[in-house]
Order: sequence, then structure tokens, then C-alpha cells
Amino acid sequence: MTERSRNAISRNRDTFVIGPSCIDWNGEALTFRINEVATPFPHRLQGVVRVYPSALTSKAFALDAAGRHRWHPIAPCSRVQINFQQPAMRWLGEGYFDMNNGDAPLERDFRSWEWSRADTHKGTIVSYDTIARDQNNSALAMRFDRTGTAEHLDPRPRTKLRATGWRIARTARGDPQQPVTVTRTLEDAPFYARSQLSAKLFGETADIMHESLSLDRFRMPIVQAMLPFRMPRRSF
Repeated sequence: MTERSRNAISRNRDTFVIGPSCIDWNGEALTFRINEVATPFPHRLQGVVRVYPSALTSKAFALDAAGRHRWHPIAPCSRVQINFQQPAMRWLGEGYFDMNNGDAPLERDFRSWEWSRADTHKGTIVSYDTIARDQNNSALAMRFDRTGTAEHLDPRPRTKLRATGWRIARTARGDPQQPVTVTRTLEDAPFYARSQLSAKLFGETADIMHESLSLDRFRMPIVQAMLPFRMPRRSF
């Protein structure tokens, strides 16, 4: 993830260019052409990711009581194809594509949030829990089928998981009959963690992609000072 200046960014109806990388939509697939230098140890990251949605959704959901922050699950059920030259990597499987937008900085309105996504036989199950600074917390649980139809679900019970190496707290939702377990921690950062979990959801054993975001940590001056080392800033 590289932050770039306005001069390095352009877009039209079907294409979004960010420096040497770009995203384009041809009506069938969303294609990410990535050509970057990764950090903190510089090495080339180059390849193509294609997302083939089974359906597109048009509805966004508010994450806060004032409606300043919104989540749009654009393609909750998708096939994803990865073909990278550097590092050499190929993969084809189930995936997901969403977007968040808002009218205020996240850290102004939230203390933290936890999000998870699981692929099941009936579709994609998403759980979204936010801890708001004004105490108007939300717990959103939804299932999307292959046609994009959304169904609101009763949130599963919450389980406390072991903290990350950076002591980021993690909780996740699952059926009470089987404990939620951490299979693998994929990203362990001072304010963010991405994990692979295993749990039972509505009677079905599922692999879960999970993220924990601490915005109390994010807003700390020392963390802000660390950001450019992980997310470099370029003017081109």
C-alpha cells in the first residue's frame, strides 16, 4: 500500500490509475494490475488479480448512528484469480470485494471494529462489529447468496480470542457448540491484525477471514510516525 499524490492518480468510468498500478472493470471482471515496491524490506511486487463477481450489490450499510461511515459489499460472492510474477504465485478460489467510505476520519468516531467473512454453502456470511466513541455500538450480521440477495441474521455469540503479538485484542462470532479458534495470523501490526479462523456458523464448519482494527492505537502519535515506513508516500 503506497500513498501517492494527486498528480499520480487518474480515473474514468472503467479505470482507476494509481501510480504504476491500475484497476479496470470490463463488465465481467475487476482487474488489479499491481506494480509496486513492497516495504519495509524493498522488493518488487508485480502481478494481476482478477475478481469475477457472481452478482453486484447496490446497497450500502451505515456503520454508525449518524450515518457518516458506510460499508458497501459490492461483490460478496466472487471467484478470484491471482497470477503474480514477483513473487511467483498463482491461485484460484472464492473471494470477496467491498468498499468503505465516509464523511469523517474513522478514528474520530470509532474506537475499534472487527470484521469477518466466511464462505458457506448458502453464500457469504459477513459479521461487522463496531465500538463507537459515542457508545452507539453496532453489530451487523448478514448473508449474501450468489444472486446478491442479502439476508439479515441474528449475530452469533462472541468469543474472546488470544491477543496478537502487538497485543491487539481479537474477538469473533460463531455457534456456541464449537469454539472459534485462530488458525493463522496473516498480518500483525501495531493497530491492525488480519487472521484466519475456524468456527461453526449456523451449523456449518467454516474457514473465516477476520480483521481487528484498533483506532485508539492508530491515532497514537508514535503509530502515526511509524506509518510512512510501512505505507510509503510517493509524489509519482
